[in-house]
Amino acid sequence: MFVKNNDKGIVIVLVYVDDLVITGSNHSGIESLKRHLSQEFDIKDLGKLKYFLGIEVASSHKGLFLSQRKYTLDLLKETGKLGVKAASVPMTYSSKFTTNDAPLHDVGQYQCLVGRLIYLTITRPDIAYAVSYVSQFMQAPTHGHMELIDQLLRYLKASPGRGVLMKNNGHTEIVGYIDADWAGSPVDRRSTTGFCTFVGGNIVTWKRKKQSGVARLSAEAEYRAMASATSEIVWLRILLQELGCETTAKPTKFFCDNQAATHIASNPVFHEKTKHIEVDCHFVREKVQDKTIETPFVCSEDQLADIFTKALPRGSFQVMMNKLTSDVVFAPT
Repeated sequence: MFVKNNDKGIVIVLVYVDDLVITGSNHSGIESLKRHLSQEFDIKDLGKLKYFLGIEVASSHKGLFLSQRKYTLDLLKETGKLGVKAASVPMTYSSKFTTNDAPLHDVGQYQCLVGRLIYLTITRPDIAYAVSYVSQFMQAPTHGHMELIDQLLRYLKASPGRGVLMKNNGHTEIVGYIDADWAGSPVDRRSTTGFCTFVGGNIVTWKRKKQSGVARLSAEAEYRAMASATSEIVWLRILLQELGCETTAKPTKFFCDNQAATHIASNPVFHEKTKHIEVDCHFVREKVQDKTIETPFVCSEDQLADIFTKALPRGSFQVMMNKLTSDVVFAPT
């Protein structure tokens, strides 16, 4: 991404190989850039952005709606899932304890499907946990793992057009949610980090990742997740400044539902429960002390990052999913 900001406005160019997206508030600068590119390269102006790298963009008075509907329908058609019964959740909790451990013979097919599902998470935060879970078994998948993908595909069949709606809410405030599923992996007892960030009330980044080491305490797992989210928030604050967005001097809030972790972030005293995570403690506490972030407590029922750390019951999953994604349909303008 390249940014040019002057007194006339801003021009932003996003480049992927030979595809470009040009936007900004400096209309004369955009036209000048397009003329310069046409002189140097053989380019074609496709007009208003509607489709980019498999992502469909529709605009209306509601905002920008990003989805991968065609990509999803093509995937369902190729796998023969267009006519199957739809599932209400992408993964159930009991799926982690799969009993069908017979080795899968066609490993290549499994790897291909997982790769395509990973790309689908660009606009589908609701499937991030399930896709990340099945991607852990790329080297030696079993029939049980293939059944997890089948469940995920049946869930996609229920709402292939679901995506992310970007609305103009009149501000660019950054807010984050951070959570960790302590010792949630039944195989190696490692914890899972999950977080999501919002800019101007719209979700912009999300992540689910298994932690690299075993956490002895739930607070330790939460604190490691807190360090990952802090890095994301620092990056977002810098990015908004480069884009010329109005930023506030107030600390960025990211919500955590573990009181022990929030206390560690504000308490400069080390003890035996935190000495082995000293680096993370110093990093997060430094950002708390210089007013870059603050870590208010949120109850587990309102913890949006919960959807990235574990398989939720249908009721809880539907509530979280509707807060993060949208299934709106409107005629593009």
